[in-house]
Amino acid sequence: MDQNQPDPQKSASKTLWKIGDPIHSPTQERVTLDPNDLGQKGVYKLMIGAIVPRPIAFVSTISDSGIGNVAPFSFFNGVASNPPTLMISVTRKSSGEKKDTLRNIESNGQFVVNSVHEWMIGAVNQCSAEYPYGVNELNQVGLTALPSLKIKPPRVAESSIHFECELYRTLEIGDGSEGSATLIVGKITLIHLDQQIYHDGKIEIEPMQIVSRLAGQSYGRIAEPFNLERPKL
Repeated sequence: MDQNQPDPQKSASKTLWKIGDPIHSPTQERVTLDPNDLGQKGVYKLMIGAIVPRPIAFVSTISDSGIGNVAPFSFFNGVASNPPTLMISVTRKSSGEKKDTLRNIESNGQFVVNSVHEWMIGAVNQCSAEYPYGVNELNQVGLTALPSLKIKPPRVAESSIHFECELYRTLEIGDGSEGSATLIVGKITLIHLDQQIYHDGKIEIEPMQIVSRLAGQSYGRIAEPFNLERPKL
């Protein structure tokens, strides 16, 4: 067997547990930490190390003067299917200033969440640099702008999935200093999918080469997915 291919027997063994079977956990003694003793940076490091893997939202926006912006955010997830909504958390810059993404969304209430894949991760990472406001990161790193159909911000052509979103609600978290954030909930108005990954109403995860965020400078791949049916009582 190819060493790079998942072992189906190993994958299946993860699903063989049944009610009454003992669980042999390697967990031992625990360390208990009070966030008040750690400081903002210490709490942040622990959170990004413990909350893994995190999906990456590559968010494209546009300023009122028509200049595009795109940046990655790993505090990101779905919210609801009715109405179809997703959320991203945009933290403040180290100076306490609002990031360009937040400024644009607050200004015109529109954004696109683009998916992130192995074939584009270098360019995505480069877009995390703090370019001055008014610099179009798409042009800087060589990604391709693709017009959206319902909103003004462009999509990223290299991504397999695009969610065109309109602002649904925001929630301020913190006092505006470093580490504070604005929770942005967007209503999904259109979904665009690469036809190679979409079949019979479902998305095939393996061909997507999706990349997730881990701790520090680390990223993760989906190497060995497995199925586990939801129990019926």
